[in-house]
Amino acid sequence: MSLVAAAVCPHPPLLVPEVAAGAASELDDLRAACRAAMAHLANASVDSLIVVGADTTTVRRHPPFGGTLSPWGIDLPVGTPGGDPLPLSLLIGAWLAPQAGAFQSVASTASPGECAELGRSLAAEAERVGLLVLGDASACRSEKAPGYLDPRAAGFDAAVADALAEADTRALMALDTGLADELLVAGRAPWQVLAGAAGDEPRHAEVLYDDAPYGVGYLVASWR
Repeated sequence: MSLVAAAVCPHPPLLVPEVAAGAASELDDLRAACRAAMAHLANASVDSLIVVGADTTTVRRHPPFGGTLSPWGIDLPVGTPGGDPLPLSLLIGAWLAPQAGAFQSVASTASPGECAELGRSLAAEAERVGLLVLGDASACRSEKAPGYLDPRAAGFDAAVADALAEADTRALMALDTGLADELLVAGRAPWQVLAGAAGDEPRHAEVLYDDAPYGVGYLVASWR
């Protein structure tokens, strides 16, 4: 029982074209990268596809899953109407992977050790486990970013991109949690869940997107 493939994507509501409306084309490259990462994941023929994203608490959701994007300006249902409500990260995950059978939130305050242990437990759930890991990088890459411009943000995001490109689980586990909080990084805990699930096994890895539109770092990667 082990992790055989993973896709890493961000979770901005604007990823959904209907939410972006007139600005939809601005994120076309990001959407294409997410589709490619999901295609790699699908080609891995996993037995269990688990979506992982940050929230206020660590909770395993049970089917049916559902939600709506109405808080972000359009009443677009995702998943099963009336299903277990999903936080934003998992809601975007459900939009990207409607075939997913499990949704796991991880507390944004979870320690690296807690994240790694959760990842190991997820990887042990089936013979061939796939993960869709949702998380934005820093939100401090420009003066118009949610957290304004922080000169440390670009370097932090570059280190994460390097770790994802090399499937370097030790580098992901070593991310500075305090700095990640200061830079409004939503992906720290989910990335460390991925690291725990992957262990030290060598993998083919590639970063398919690395940019910061709107001052927020978005990374898309594929591990297999």
